[in-house]
Amino acid sequence: MQKILNQPKEFVNEMLEGILEAYPNQLRAVGGDNHSLVRKDSPVKGKVGITTGGGSGHLPLFLGYVGKGLLDGVAVGDVFQSPTAEQMLAVTKDVDSGAGVLYIYGNYGGDVMNFDLAAELAAAEGIRVETILGADDVASAPKGEEPRRRGIAGIFFLYKVAGAAAASGKSLDEVVAVTKKAAAHTRTMGVALSPVTLPTVGHPTFEVKAGEMEIGMGIHGEPGIKKSKLETADQITQQLISAIKDDLDLKSGETVCVLMNSLGATPPEELYIMYRQAKRKLSSFGVDVARVYVGEFATSLEMAGASISVIRVDSELLGYINAPAHTPFFTQA
Repeated sequence: MQKILNQPKEFVNEMLEGILEAYPNQLRAVGGDNHSLVRKDSPVKGKVGITTGGGSGHLPLFLGYVGKGLLDGVAVGDVFQSPTAEQMLAVTKDVDSGAGVLYIYGNYGGDVMNFDLAAELAAAEGIRVETILGADDVASAPKGEEPRRRGIAGIFFLYKVAGAAAASGKSLDEVVAVTKKAAAHTRTMGVALSPVTLPTVGHPTFEVKAGEMEIGMGIHGEPGIKKSKLETADQITQQLISAIKDDLDLKSGETVCVLMNSLGATPPEELYIMYRQAKRKLSSFGVDVARVYVGEFATSLEMAGASISVIRVDSELLGYINAPAHTPFFTQA
């Protein structure tokens, strides 16, 4: 294992210390626990609190989106592990201004269990909490079984819509409604080219052989839907876009936003090659792209590979996606 670290067991703690020291004017820890982070100015008076959480190893997901126009707080777990209910409760209490709190997080068993418990504990203290699960991974369950799907990079669009709606002064019910609409119209499909090494393990935790790829592999190494020889960028992109188009039932004349996401080791040059083909395929379907994001948005340590997320938008969703935001890892004017 070749990683830049000290003691593997301190990997997450030292990472969080570094982030807090790098952005002291934007982030702060709650109750002395670096795993519970909020906006420096939290709580924002009269505003619905938007929170998230999940395991480490996915930067800038999850904590990278805490800031103005996006999230108010985050609970951070160890690598690929859920944060505790107590950590999420601490965040919930700190971001609540009396307008209620919305949880947005990925559809994974440990997260669901701990976040549900945090919501129950918050309710006992008089804080109203609503939950929306990110479940955008087309490869993780067939059409018609969407509630079983994993949440991956497409959750960015949920953050963006919820954060902008809350910042505009919408009520909790209004924020929930528009974020549910965003979730219903978001799909993601990815491809992995290499495994990852967890710092505390010291060796790859799954295998993708040299010269091969796996379509649909999850960001923790969950099995995909197809292993094959490594194909060209155009061939890979066509598979991903076609699967999303079919699952989302995109039609000519509709408008989308696209997220081209590196899983950690794939450089932006390769993402732009993929977007070139993605744009051509969408245009061939008669679908217009209103906005594109290219870069690292939801990674898996040093995994090589990429994912494409597509959200079908109307004027309401596009307005929220285009709204300004500013966090340590993401800025949009």
